[in-house]
Amino acid sequence: MIVGTAGHIDHGKTALLQALTGQVGDRRQEERARGMTIDLGYRYAALAEGEPLTGFIDVPGHERFIHNMLAGAQGIDLVLLVVAADDGVMPQTREHLAIIQLLGIPQALVAISKCDRVEPARLAEVQQQVADLLAPGPYAGARQFALSSVTGEGVKALRQALLVAAGAVRRRSTQGGFRLAIDRAFAVSGAGVVVTGTALAGRVATGESLLLGKVGKPVRVRGLHAQNQAALVAEAGQRVALNISAERLSADQVQRGDWLVPAWLHAPSTRIDIELSLLPGEACAFEHFSAVHVHLGTQDVTARVALLEGERLPAGQRMFAQLLLNAPLQAVHGDRLVLRDQRAQRTLGGGRVLDPFAPSRQRRSAERLRQLQVLRDADELEQALPALLANAPGGLDPQRLERQFNRLRDSWQLPDSVEVIATRQGSLLFDRAQWQALRDEVLAQLADFHAQEPDQLGPDRDRLRRFCALPLERPAFVSLVDELLSDGFIASSGPWLHLPDHKVKLSETDTALWSRLQPWLLDGAFDPPWVRTLAAAEQVEEAQVRLLMRKLARLGLVHQVVRDLFYPQVTLERMAALLLQQAADTPVVQVAAFRDMLCIGRKRSVQILEYFDRLGLTRRVGDQRYIRADSALARQSPRP
Repeated sequence: MIVGTAGHIDHGKTALLQALTGQVGDRRQEERARGMTIDLGYRYAALAEGEPLTGFIDVPGHERFIHNMLAGAQGIDLVLLVVAADDGVMPQTREHLAIIQLLGIPQALVAISKCDRVEPARLAEVQQQVADLLAPGPYAGARQFALSSVTGEGVKALRQALLVAAGAVRRRSTQGGFRLAIDRAFAVSGAGVVVTGTALAGRVATGESLLLGKVGKPVRVRGLHAQNQAALVAEAGQRVALNISAERLSADQVQRGDWLVPAWLHAPSTRIDIELSLLPGEACAFEHFSAVHVHLGTQDVTARVALLEGERLPAGQRMFAQLLLNAPLQAVHGDRLVLRDQRAQRTLGGGRVLDPFAPSRQRRSAERLRQLQVLRDADELEQALPALLANAPGGLDPQRLERQFNRLRDSWQLPDSVEVIATRQGSLLFDRAQWQALRDEVLAQLADFHAQEPDQLGPDRDRLRRFCALPLERPAFVSLVDELLSDGFIASSGPWLHLPDHKVKLSETDTALWSRLQPWLLDGAFDPPWVRTLAAAEQVEEAQVRLLMRKLARLGLVHQVVRDLFYPQVTLERMAALLLQQAADTPVVQVAAFRDMLCIGRKRSVQILEYFDRLGLTRRVGDQRYIRADSALARQSPRP
């Protein structure tokens, strides 16, 4: 169990821990000189003989050091709220209580300290103050212990209550990756760098490799202590000290707020969707895009808060919000955080992380808000996944889900309704009914394309994607089309996609114009007229002729050898036959001989040969060109 103190400055938190543990602790020289706690202090003691060690975290009570208090409050199992009998409830009593409620700390006990300084009537008055303070929140009815750290009165009863509470502490799950929020880093002579913190998830063993900080510096665990005792393994819920090593690593490179996580979990982000709760005591509503300090783990990061369901959040209310952070933050679903004002003088509220990889676009859409509602109501991935997929027409990235929920994929139990789709950039998860709906939509849109463009064989993949306008990234769309091709619902002719029974049809106007142009092309033999010449001969627009020729090329009736120069299919087959005849005498294609056979210029001969290269009839190797005997054109071309 890990116990943390809370309370106003000079209410006796440090003295109480000394009385409970019998340890002076590791107070700094400045703290001893000023008689106040400035930074976090740590102690370990057994509450009874034979019991495991309990970790105690002493936090500063001064308002200037709330950021240190927040760094120590993360991950504790029980809070010991200390209220001095002479002062009673004070400002930091209220603020510390608000913080521990926002962090969702499960248990609380109250120590009414310095009871040897007051009369019984005053003690009763303070106890009533505390009861009234706790009544509206989750710690209503928490046990109070009147005690004195000087005389020892009440300390034994508190220690016994802590012992009972330790038996009720819920063991934290060790599933998922190890997460350590670092609160201290120092160098030990002969050992190197040591970092400490509270393990928030998973487990770690000596010899394992982890990533450190925002940049993800690889480090190795050389040794470790758990709950102040040497160990081979440490796990969630323990105070941990890790001796880490890496190339050129020094203690001054490690800061409070850094994380240690496995490589697969390392994914700091600057946009996080949360459910934001504003404290009831706030005098003004929280405004959209206000600047704040965000405290998560031991990190303190500035940010702007974009409200997602309105422009203002009234005191005591909740709303979905997105944090736009000024520095990357390492978070997972369910993490608790606290927000303080821009000047870090007042606690505003807190929240629970819903999605650490929040979108930058359509963050207020109805679809996105439904996803956030699912994430708010679900604790586990399996609970959230069906509803998340139902509101994710573009699918979900399983690697992102692993990091979001801190759950490796091999531990998931996917429902039957989930479809796993392989893409060139990794797998995606889809709701099976939605995936089928996407397939149906592509087929419907392709049929619509054929109806609108009956003279075209079909679009290529990218044009079909634009035409369908589906909420899919290109890799997912390509996989969908490939699946339809594999299942026979779509056919392809080269790059063109079409329904299997689709036949290209020319309009009456195009058919009439083709019947007039075809004789010109055939009469031109191996030197047919250019598009501009055809247009002038038939007194039509050049663009109209060019468009028709391209339609005919897609139908396979003509071939565009170079821009605006088209050969009929029958002429191309005759040229291929002549080339094959020449190749019968020599395996190397001779440009000059081919030119002489066609009675055209060398430039045009080279252009035709390059087109044959593209068709696969010939293959160019260096400066030589050879016939490909396996070419379909070589098999089909008639002999001249």
